[in-house]
Amino acid sequence: MKIKIFEGITRNIFILGLVSLFTDLSSQMVFPLIPLFMVTVLGSGVYAVGIVEGAAETTASFLKVVSGYWSDKIGRRKPFVLFGYSLSAITKPLFAFANIWSFVLFLRMVERIGKGIRTAPRDAIVAESTDESVRGKAYGFHRAMDGVGSILGATLAFSLLPVLGYRNIFIFAFIPGIIAVFIIMFLKEKKRDPEEYKINEMSIKLTIKELPLNLKLFIMVSVIFALGHFGYAFLLVRVVDIGLTDQMAILFYVIFYVVYTVCTIPFGILSDRIGRKKVLRAGYVIFGLTSFGLIFATNVYSILGLFVSYGIFYAMIDGAQRAFVVDLAPIHLKATALGTFHTAIGLVALPGGFIAGLLWDKISPETTFIYGLTLTIISLILFTFVKEK
Repeated sequence: MKIKIFEGITRNIFILGLVSLFTDLSSQMVFPLIPLFMVTVLGSGVYAVGIVEGAAETTASFLKVVSGYWSDKIGRRKPFVLFGYSLSAITKPLFAFANIWSFVLFLRMVERIGKGIRTAPRDAIVAESTDESVRGKAYGFHRAMDGVGSILGATLAFSLLPVLGYRNIFIFAFIPGIIAVFIIMFLKEKKRDPEEYKINEMSIKLTIKELPLNLKLFIMVSVIFALGHFGYAFLLVRVVDIGLTDQMAILFYVIFYVVYTVCTIPFGILSDRIGRKKVLRAGYVIFGLTSFGLIFATNVYSILGLFVSYGIFYAMIDGAQRAFVVDLAPIHLKATALGTFHTAIGLVALPGGFIAGLLWDKISPETTFIYGLTLTIISLILFTFVKEK
């Protein structure tokens, strides 16, 4: 069956795709370098990498449900999107001035505040700008544009690292970030009447309670999985751990994002056709296999294959889980549901990252991946109790 990539992709979704492309071009010139910068330049331990990456996501998570709720409450999305992307853009060049890992931690937290403010309202715009029958494709397209930016940014980081060094690359990352902010000006959000959605007088606590039980169960499964999802930072450190160079780690990171970008739209379309749950469960299985492989990885070829499998896994869940949340949410609580989901999985990022880093430093790198595999198996078992729409 012929796949029509742009069918159902509206103007707003294309604009948000461009915003994500330039933002991630900026971000991926910085973020894949941060773990390597901390370990090789600042001399911090792997536990610090886990704390920084976990704290960054946890900081963002506190704001995702709040921004989603307020976006629903006032009937506006664009102001949250604009402020969130702006804050992230002006923060990235400041990494160039870090001399201790605690300052890196502070900047990562500030930058993630921007992400926390923008994520749920932006994802709600995607949901409201397309038909339900192609919702998975729309999220897949948005994530693919995000992936293209990541490929370009990581490729620039790989190419420029030997020439400019870490700090100059961080400064240069400011340019695409500001371009992304400018593009947001062309976004046209759907006019919404808060009275129509009946949450103007509701508190955030009562609004979250109104979410369906089945959605809450899916969020719980996602939280357990996220607690064991150690993330790309540990794959990058694993490359260095087996004796390869920093530049080789960035090259593998580029390959990961190429795979992710190529696969994310097809998997979004697949979730439209066969159901989100099947795609998400398959993604969990692939992550479990990746974790298992990382336990035994000792050479360049095995690591390369695992970066590819990680890219496939990430493409399978990144867009589909957002679409699944929207599928299960009441029509008047889309942004609140998305915010609650992002907040819940973000809150476990800090303890998850800290545990993964502590296991790495105190016991062995292999223990970190056994930990991820174990929680993946538990998540798969619990997922059987989640019903599709």
